[in-house]
Amino acid sequence: MERPAGIVEFEPDRELFPFESRWFESSVGPIHYIDEGSGRPLLMFHGNPDWSFLYRGIVLQLRDQFRCIAMDYPGFGLSVHPGESYGYTPAEHASVVRELVEHLDVEDALLMGADWGGPIGLDVASRMPDRISGLVIGNTWFWPVDSFMLGFFSRLMSSWPMQQLITRRNFFVSPAMKRTIETEFTDREFEHYTAVVPTRESRRGIAMFPTQIRASKPWMAELEQRVTTELGDKPILLVWGTKDPVFRGLLSRWEERFPHATVVRLESASHYLQEDEPERIAEAIVEVYGAGG
Repeated sequence: MERPAGIVEFEPDRELFPFESRWFESSVGPIHYIDEGSGRPLLMFHGNPDWSFLYRGIVLQLRDQFRCIAMDYPGFGLSVHPGESYGYTPAEHASVVRELVEHLDVEDALLMGADWGGPIGLDVASRMPDRISGLVIGNTWFWPVDSFMLGFFSRLMSSWPMQQLITRRNFFVSPAMKRTIETEFTDREFEHYTAVVPTRESRRGIAMFPTQIRASKPWMAELEQRVTTELGDKPILLVWGTKDPVFRGLLSRWEERFPHATVVRLESASHYLQEDEPERIAEAIVEVYGAGG
């Protein structure tokens, strides 16, 4: 599909991201996504400050067995950067993604999310549970924040000096993101995260997410209840990067909420587990949800 007007002028490296870019005309403008392979749908939700590029390794491993769909939220990756009326809240992102899911008429789908992809994906799933038949959850949460680490991180990154660093110097991407990836990472790979947010204005979404950790508590409280009611009996695979400094200690809380979960601890992975351990994550998905799983 031809690139829509108003999208960031960046062409992904075809060797690193060998997928067809597609766009869906949402209520806030064109949303970029990839739709690779065939079979049971696997919806992939990214976090901050990344985009569908994060899932490239997993898609390459799974597209022979699954229909892999990974989207970019408004203001991220190759999607539109909406105007001032868009607040870049997780609730707004989830609403836009629901439009895409309905447009694609996805059924019997698996959902994968980590970081902000957890609550955003779970909001989508819990509002259309008949379309979702299983969960793949990485390092994330879905309840009002009450951990010291998450609260401290939110306060720090929401402060005026840090917000200026995020928007003016792209601090959340470099050095923060780069230093949290455990695997070897080439400059060309990392350029795919910096080049899609080239200006201060284009980083609004990245800057908003840390503030939403605390600001979205009412939304999270409602989400927590809905997840319990609508998704509590869904099969769930927990893939957890044990080196993650932000979500340390939260895996046990997931295990308490979902005692039937299959748990895979990724000892070499940190916060961006999709970058650190894509092969092991894909292997676990096949083991639990593949034809022989």
